[in-house]
Amino acid sequence: MKLFEQQELVIYNSISKTKEKFKPINDGSIGMYVCGPTVYSNVHLGNCRTFLSFDLIFRYLKHLGFKVRYVRNITDAGHLENDADSGEDRIAKKARIEMVEPMEIVQRYTVDFHQTLSLFNALPPSIEPTATGHIIEQIEIIEKIILEGFAYIVNGSVYFDVHKFNETNSYGKLSGRNLEDMVANTRDLAAQSDKKNPQDFALWKKAEPEHIMRWPSPWSQGFPGWHLECTAMSTKYLGKQFDIHGGGMDLKFPHHECEIAQSEAALKTNPVNYWMHANMLTLNGKKMAKSTGNNILPHEIFSGNNSILSKAFSPSVTKFFMYQANYRSILDFSNNALIASEKGFNKMMEAFKMLSEISISDECDFDPSAWKQSCYDAMNDDFNSPILIAQLFEAVKIINSAKEGNIKLDQNAITILQDTMQLFIFEVLGLQENLVINTTDDSKLEGAVAILIELRNQARINKDFATSDLIRDQLKVAGINLKDGKDGTSFSLN
Repeated sequence: MKLFEQQELVIYNSISKTKEKFKPINDGSIGMYVCGPTVYSNVHLGNCRTFLSFDLIFRYLKHLGFKVRYVRNITDAGHLENDADSGEDRIAKKARIEMVEPMEIVQRYTVDFHQTLSLFNALPPSIEPTATGHIIEQIEIIEKIILEGFAYIVNGSVYFDVHKFNETNSYGKLSGRNLEDMVANTRDLAAQSDKKNPQDFALWKKAEPEHIMRWPSPWSQGFPGWHLECTAMSTKYLGKQFDIHGGGMDLKFPHHECEIAQSEAALKTNPVNYWMHANMLTLNGKKMAKSTGNNILPHEIFSGNNSILSKAFSPSVTKFFMYQANYRSILDFSNNALIASEKGFNKMMEAFKMLSEISISDECDFDPSAWKQSCYDAMNDDFNSPILIAQLFEAVKIINSAKEGNIKLDQNAITILQDTMQLFIFEVLGLQENLVINTTDDSKLEGAVAILIELRNQARINKDFATSDLIRDQLKVAGINLKDGKDGTSFSLN
């Protein structure tokens, strides 16, 4: 019997606004799509919170025994400033400012994204498609939407007709917005736009002469709309209908709302059974965002090179801080919160290591099976990581009491504690040893070695064992020893 058959998982569904018992479309298999980054700048911590939330979900679903196809895209075209249908492409703008090719920008920040998530020990998705790699699929979906009568062509651009769609469907059901209210609250843009109505959105935009990124289509030399990309890539790899679609709370409207409309118009089916949204990370009480500059970059945290924190903090401590709030809750970032998280993290890791030093008794004052199930109960309740962490700290109390001789633990209890803490700390939460030594130089060393470890991992994946061995051997010459284990690669100094 698979573990998922023994545990009842419930998920908060954003579209029904309630927790629902999870039942996959295909028994034992899950299709999950998460909107990935627009790669025009370094990924900030608020972005990372979303991706780490879904890494936790991915890890737990895999642990339960599901076969999970996790698709997370890279948006490398079509995402205009202010999430609008007009203006400059975010990537093209960065390329123009730096006087480089747009794909140089894409490559630089895609690498940064991968390296940053690797430092957080996030698992890679099953498939990571790019928007530019799926132009044909996007054109095909537009043609279907036009054929169904839900889109119109104006001056080489194609727009989705929201009002026409709403006559037979429900636009706004995910965000809870009413189209009539949207119309009443939108000023007349008729003189500024080719759109019939301000609520309509672009499926294909004709490129202006200065627009660098462009592709041929039946309508014009142009580029796809931002919303269309995810519809094309999710349905290509997961089918017309799949289990889970995730992303940040800020994508609920208009991005995910438009995705639903596009799928229902072109494919005549509800595309997703469970919509999941991670809430934002705030800084100084305001949303952390690239566009406003109110953000902190992960490498600034790991190095201590910032004006917010009193010292450097490791990726695991930073991740542990984020998991102390449910993924649907707003979380505020501060120096005091990181200090408290580091103390808690170290206390938990010390207790886990202490288990091997506890004297084994023939008697036991602790029910390990009930405690183990409480850990599962926390994760089964919409992946409630703060409750899971609270249960892990219950184990910390038990271990400390046993070490002091106040309670007795038998071999069975110690084995269950060891196995369960190992499982939830390292496999499900994906935490690692706290490698940061609190000096700037040592923090920089950790960051540099972590990047080399990631390059070595990529070389091993590509079966480039010559490069993999060279990195290991050269680090050893420099006094840095790598150790490969089931929880990843760690290093120590000679």
